[in-house]
Amino acid sequence: MNWRTIFRVLLAIFFVVAGANHFHAPQIYLGMMPPWLPSPLALVWVSGVGEILGGIGALVPFARRYAGWGLMVLLVAIFPANLHVALQGRMPGFDFSPLILWLRLPGQVLLMGWVWWTTIAPQRDETLD
Repeated sequence: MNWRTIFRVLLAIFFVVAGANHFHAPQIYLGMMPPWLPSPLALVWVSGVGEILGGIGALVPFARRYAGWGLMVLLVAIFPANLHVALQGRMPGFDFSPLILWLRLPGQVLLMGWVWWTTIAPQRDETLD
């Protein structure tokens, strides 16, 4: 097993657990929603399902690139909620400093890089995965 595969499995676990948490503790995500977005609970559920499906799809060779692109779109779509939290200076249910909330924004770019490298970027020998 190579490093890319190990990090892909970790990515899948991360997204499946994060997605499941949308259903376990939706109030956290509801508190992150900008007030101008419609149907916040539906959006929390849709993003949770997207994270779960993207995480699972990252592990399925024929679906991997589609899952990767789906996760990239999802990460762009949830950026306004993360920006909203940073602008508020607080995240419901957590005692993060405002600095941490702002550092989450470039952290999301790093997460996009992780998705890209493990699911979308061309690989030298795709038969090994």
